[in-house]
Amino acid sequence: MNNHFLKFKDISTYDINEITDRAIELKSGSQSNVLSNLSAVLLFEKPSLRTKLGFWVGVQKLGGNPLYFGPEEVGLGSRESVRDVSSVISRIADIIIIRTFEHEKIHEFSKYSSVPVINALTDHEHPCQALADIQTIKENLTEIKGSKVAFIGDGNNVSRSLSYALAGSGANLVIASPNNYQIDDKTIDCANRYAINTGGSVTKISDPKKAVLNADIIYTDVWASMGQEKEQEIRKAAFERYQVNENLLDMASKNVKFMHDLPAHPNEEISENLLYDERSIVFPQSENRMWSQMALIEKIIKRK
Repeated sequence: MNNHFLKFKDISTYDINEITDRAIELKSGSQSNVLSNLSAVLLFEKPSLRTKLGFWVGVQKLGGNPLYFGPEEVGLGSRESVRDVSSVISRIADIIIIRTFEHEKIHEFSKYSSVPVINALTDHEHPCQALADIQTIKENLTEIKGSKVAFIGDGNNVSRSLSYALAGSGANLVIASPNNYQIDDKTIDCANRYAINTGGSVTKISDPKKAVLNADIIYTDVWASMGQEKEQEIRKAAFERYQVNENLLDMASKNVKFMHDLPAHPNEEISENLLYDERSIVFPQSENRMWSQMALIEKIIKRK
């Protein structure tokens, strides 16, 4: 892997196992001070709970000093140019974690940064979430290779990163979305090529009931992501039959587990109490954001 982590395929399929196995070790009590006497800047243009908390506490657990900048403080690309901000921060901090809208912005930022840059979310990808998802699936399945995961919902940044992560881990991902909201063919082709040596695959269909047959994991996300609020009602109508509920889980493997990257909207993409169903592993999945991000940072810093 290179020193930046901007999109999931910046790491190799071998790196997926190494990072997520290390995350499980850290969660089990293994210690690391890889960030001792180092500072990590969290530069966020989008509000956050899990991403900010997981990185903040994770950096501290690694012995580092987290520094947070919200959207009103920097004005990335407006108050100051992306190049200027990158040039300033990378001369002072040791690693930079960015949560923004346009994926092009984080690419431009990394171009001028002299220290590693991590994508904490863009409109195109959510690679740190996908690492946490692999860790969570490993903790709950006997074997991730050859397993089936059904993603029900929008072909968005979460499903895009998940395509690389799951196929790269040897799993078979089926993404069920309504017409006009399906994941792009380029991502499917690239993810399948990325996983050429793992036996994993990504396919897309429109029928959620067919997607969940024999699935070991059922995963969903919100129908309208941050920045898509004006599309809320249109999307709600388009995704009406794509709600993940107890009945849909019953159609899958008898030991199926349910995942959601949160925040969730009960009575929209999920039924009212699904987060607390005995098959839900949503909250361990949320916790794993911290552990997988710690393992990622450790690997990046050790490669500097």
